Amino acid sequence: MIPAKTASRGEGAPPRFQLLSALSYCAPLLVNGIALPFFPVWLEGLRFSDHEIGVILAIPLVVRVIVAPIVAMYADRMKERANVLLWSGGLSLLTAIALYWANGFWPVLIIYSLQGATFAPYVPVVESIVISGVRRWGLDYGSMRVWGSVAFIFATIIGGQLIGKWGGAMVLPVMVFGFATTVGMALFCPRIGPTRRHGQPVNLTMPNGSSLRQVHLLVLLLGVAIQQSSHAMLFTFSSIYWHKLGFSGTEVGILWSAGVFSEVMVFFLSRFIARRFSAWTMIRFGCAVCVCRWILFPMNLGFAGYFALQCLHSFTYAFVHTGVQRRIVETVHESQESSAQGTYFFYNGMFLGLMTIASGYIYAWIGLAGFYIMALVALVGLLLVILAWYLQPQSALSGGKTREAS
Repeated sequence: MIPAKTASRGEGAPPRFQLLSALSYCAPLLVNGIALPFFPVWLEGLRFSDHEIGVILAIPLVVRVIVAPIVAMYADRMKERANVLLWSGGLSLLTAIALYWANGFWPVLIIYSLQGATFAPYVPVVESIVISGVRRWGLDYGSMRVWGSVAFIFATIIGGQLIGKWGGAMVLPVMVFGFATTVGMALFCPRIGPTRRHGQPVNLTMPNGSSLRQVHLLVLLLGVAIQQSSHAMLFTFSSIYWHKLGFSGTEVGILWSAGVFSEVMVFFLSRFIARRFSAWTMIRFGCAVCVCRWILFPMNLGFAGYFALQCLHSFTYAFVHTGVQRRIVETVHESQESSAQGTYFFYNGMFLGLMTIASGYIYAWIGLAGFYIMALVALVGLLLVILAWYLQPQSALSGGKTREAS
């Protein structure tokens, strides 16, 4: 393990911090790159109904939102937050292996829910470590986060080719391999000591106010979580739908990769984008594009059309996520960093879980027309984001601008 090291004013980042942070993102997103697009295909291979698939995918999301904030608050008080990653990756690996012996609805649901609980803290804790690096040493968030998206693209493309050869049977072996990498990266994730408490020196301006208790921040996180939950039907049924349209496993992998590749472009250009757009502008624009994306999705656009539509993920996810991370840095003190990430994760997981359950019923009821309901959900999220913008204290606006200028 890398020994713990507490940074002080004028001290540079620990050696290889950006490299190891980037690799720490790669491991969990390698898992997600297989599980998100192809685990529903594995479930369909067990002949579960649309409703059962929706429940199996949704319950772990609900479990995660209970576990993640609790572990995140505990991580804020630990000498080394990165130690959480070791048990998170290890227990998740065991649940992935246990799925080999599960084939009924209840065994799969229970084991996959346990996996949701054990894997829940991994990404929020990695996020908190990286954001601490952004705060302390002025590092570029996007240049580290982008490699997680690259790993996701790699996993979906390779997964698409494997599923074309062996079908859904390939999902579990690749997930086991992915979880093994999370254990390995837990050993090498940067050790930078505990989060800084109030009064400790930091390189960036400390945010004022009551941090997580600020109403505008909570409304913002709530609005973004609702907007992000509108992706539930895409995550749950798009791969199944594209297969029914006759797209090959490789083509489905390419469609998923197109969305994440568009994310990569945003993260690569994040410093350039941040100089030209406020965090609020990025969030509002991404939510508005999300409404349009779901209105267009039910139309049979063909492979090229869906490829173009998937590229809008750069706005509906990457713009929104990057904007929220900027607002957290500007608003929340580092002593609450893991708690802030846990709260963000809680809202996202709670609404995504509920919407995933609902999407199972909606898709079984009206099929692709359910994406029009997703458009309404995204619109509700956009309206809450606009409300949060109006609720914030004028002195707290991003970049020190007045509300009218933002």
